[in-house]
Amino acid sequence: MVEFSGGFQAEAVIFDFDGVIVDTEPLHYTAFQRLLEPLGLGFSWEEYVDSYMGFDDRDAFLEAFKTNRKDLSTADLHSLIDRKAGLFQEIIRDGISAYPGVVDLIRCIRASRTPLAISSGALLSDIVPILETLGISDCFDLIVTAEDVARSKPDPESYRLAHARLNESRRLDLTPGQVLAIEDTPAGIAAAKDAGLRVIAVTNSYPAAHLSQADQIVETLDPEEILSFP
Repeated sequence: MVEFSGGFQAEAVIFDFDGVIVDTEPLHYTAFQRLLEPLGLGFSWEEYVDSYMGFDDRDAFLEAFKTNRKDLSTADLHSLIDRKAGLFQEIIRDGISAYPGVVDLIRCIRASRTPLAISSGALLSDIVPILETLGISDCFDLIVTAEDVARSKPDPESYRLAHARLNESRRLDLTPGQVLAIEDTPAGIAAAKDAGLRVIAVTNSYPAAHLSQADQIVETLDPEEILSFP
């Protein structure tokens, strides 16, 4: 169990990835534009934040084609997803860093023997190399990604699956209310809340006014600021 300064006691913690652990959203945006602009389907950063952030790659491409009234076959969709994953790997080779304090937070929670998971709309191939670079790949019991679910956030499927798999892997019987999600987007908060989890939202991607559905809103994930130490 871990206790947060806002009074939350969590028997397990599930992190979102993009926008919570690392600032990869600009990198995802760049990869999308390299593929979509030649097709006449590019969009601005503001449009990405307003309409696309929080989607997995599949739903982002579907939204881009739907917005522009263009047809997209299943084969072409899968090709775009694969090409975007390759581009993203090229982009992150230039280096990536975690948000301040979050790696220490993850290690503190792990040291307390509290189960940890990731629930993300990214691909596993996007996530694992970054966790390895940050030296925290061994901190998580499991990772739920876009490949594991049929519907991306704000649908609660990814959080329900992460909760169920944590119970199964640790032989636990935790209720959703005993599990805390850490999120940065309105879609992510909605997904976690609809799955019955409590939520701490960090203002990495959106101002606090956009995150009002969370149980607590913080400006940093530095453990000295948000954990309650004995």
